[in-house]
Amino acid sequence: MNLILFDRGELSSPLKRSDPRARHVLEVLRRAEGDTFDVGLINGPRGRGRVEKISPETVSLSFAWSEEPPPPDPIILLVGLPRPQTARKLLSETAALGVTALHFFTAEKAESGYARSTLWSDGEWRRHLIAGAEQAFDTRLPVVTHNKTLAAAIAQLPSGATRLALDNYEATQPLSRCQPAAGSPVALAFGPERGWAAAERNFLRTQNFSLVHLGPRVLRLETVAVAALTLVKAQLGLF
Repeated sequence: MNLILFDRGELSSPLKRSDPRARHVLEVLRRAEGDTFDVGLINGPRGRGRVEKISPETVSLSFAWSEEPPPPDPIILLVGLPRPQTARKLLSETAALGVTALHFFTAEKAESGYARSTLWSDGEWRRHLIAGAEQAFDTRLPVVTHNKTLAAAIAQLPSGATRLALDNYEATQPLSRCQPAAGSPVALAFGPERGWAAAERNFLRTQNFSLVHLGPRVLRLETVAVAALTLVKAQLGLF
């Protein structure tokens, strides 16, 4: 953890010693009473936390807040619902790289059982976002939706967004040749791990998506997402 994040409702209560954040402060950072460390309020400011008291059961902290982090990058990802283990990687890595939103949609070639994973039903997905943000020393978490249709996910996109869909089979131009306007939002769509169905490609075209590729190699979904996001951030001057 490069930054330890807290929800607003946690600020007035001590951390249990069993909390991973308490263990990190005491065992990894090796802070003692009176020592400080970097903290953030989820979707709020960064600041410094101070260890006020360490008891056998809890760690009491105080907080001093400072600057707000910059807004998230104007990039939205639409992802065909993947295997839970792949979704976990996507949640943490894209939160670390910084995006505005992640919309996971049900796709024709995706397994229907993925939507019933405990990743989505018990709130685990949010923990992976937090881990990514902590790694990046940021407090902003992407907006996440799941189990929507592709049409519903597209309907959430801001007007004027550059719309790009990654595809290995019918794309006619590389992503590197697409130059979004600086500061304008960009929507990147990724099919599920088995790829787009023909009907989905046709629908994307009717919704003004351009099909683009990252070259001839067939890559894992989590690799494609990180590579495409990195390239678009560079094109937007965000790196």
